[in-house]
Amino acid sequence: MSDPPGPHQRQPLASGGAPLDAADAAVVLVHGRGATAESILEMAGEFQARGVAYLAPQAAGNSWYPYSFLAPTEENEPGLSSGLRAVGDAVETAADAGIPAGRVVLVGFSQGACLASEFVARNARRYGGLAVLSGGLIGPEGTPRDYDGSLDGTPVFLGCSDADPHIPLERVKETTRVLESLNGDVTERIYPGMGHGVNREELDAVGELVAGVAPD
Repeated sequence: MSDPPGPHQRQPLASGGAPLDAADAAVVLVHGRGATAESILEMAGEFQARGVAYLAPQAAGNSWYPYSFLAPTEENEPGLSSGLRAVGDAVETAADAGIPAGRVVLVGFSQGACLASEFVARNARRYGGLAVLSGGLIGPEGTPRDYDGSLDGTPVFLGCSDADPHIPLERVKETTRVLESLNGDVTERIYPGMGHGVNREELDAVGELVAGVAPD
């Protein structure tokens, strides 16, 4: 019996770029707290790749879970599990259209970056790429990171400020270590004094991930 739908399962899946049934690759964009699927879809305008479909799940109430990603995991349920399922459903939607995980790039910002990185760690396999923009793995300090599987060389980009009011630097570095231990090809960039946002270098890094899965 499948799990009952959570709070995010009745939300729409926004899309942009190439029509999914004609696309050769896909990017799953996961928005942050208080934002929308449509707003993070605007990031697709930064990339010039053709033949790429962009998919963005929407959180109920515009937030995937109610508390900090550092809070005890159970306090963020059922939103957390439902959000992870929403990300997985977007990847599955691409698969149903004939786009394998190896040509799917997952990109998240802030709360969405936490959700995307946690999803990839819990479902380790070869993906087209993962970009974690101002985020990290979910759970309080000391959370066991006993994930199974291998990312099999998946290119991963982590970008964050050293002075982010929401994302401790040590959690970014822990996320790097965990994803490397899962055989991810990880690039970590820490930006002095940037605060909580996305800069040009990060967009360029995501653009390289997207170009890596786009058809020639």
